[in-house]
Amino acid sequence: MNTAVSSDPRIENVRVTEDEIIAELVDGRVISVPVAWSWRLADATPAQRAHFRLIGTGQGVHWPEIDEDISVEGMLYGIPARRPRSTPALAEGRRTARQEPPNKRMRPPRKRAARG
Repeated sequence: MNTAVSSDPRIENVRVTEDEIIAELVDGRVISVPVAWSWRLADATPAQRAHFRLIGTGQGVHWPEIDEDISVEGMLYGIPARRPRSTPALAEGRRTARQEPPNKRMRPPRKRAARG
């Protein structure tokens, strides 16, 4: 009789502290990485950190409120998430650019009042 046993690491439970992301694996191992590896989790509130769901059969974890995904392989092999390279000035510029066209040529033409 053959019994198929998965040797792929899978997460059974996860918790996030101020300093660490701690995953309990189905095979009994407990692994952890610095919370700084996930800038979204580092910036999240305790309530946001506590609201998660497992991806698939434990291949990873998803935090829907902050749109963060972490895989068990990423934790095991040491692959931190990179923060986007955006400065506050650029972010502010993007918000302004969405609200107003960057120059007069991009603005819709004004309707002229009829003379009569």
